[in-house]
Amino acid sequence: MRWFIGLLLLLLLALQYRLWTGDGSLAEVQALRDEVSAQKAELEQLRARNQVLEAEVIDLHEGLDALEERARSELGMIKRGELFLQVIEEPGRHLSEVGSCRRGAEATLKADVNMR
Repeated sequence: MRWFIGLLLLLLLALQYRLWTGDGSLAEVQALRDEVSAQKAELEQLRARNQVLEAEVIDLHEGLDALEERARSELGMIKRGELFLQVIEEPGRHLSEVGSCRRGAEATLKADVNMR
């Protein structure tokens, strides 16, 4: 009977060793859980980004305002009848001293062609 208890104890130790250090151990399971939660967080960020991009695509398809804004800001386009003025700041002088534009070095002024 003593050898049977010794065998059971040896079997218990072998199973405990495998539980703590082998494949599928508690440490490995926890690491996998951490990885899954990190991937879920990244997935939520990507979903939010996709929603923003989807809204922008819909806006570009349906509205001309967003398209016009993008053409103006990224491509420097102007409408017919508008006058484009570029204010170049002198080195060492600020725009507040020159008394010009509030928005920066470039401003687009709308001029009505019909008034000419």
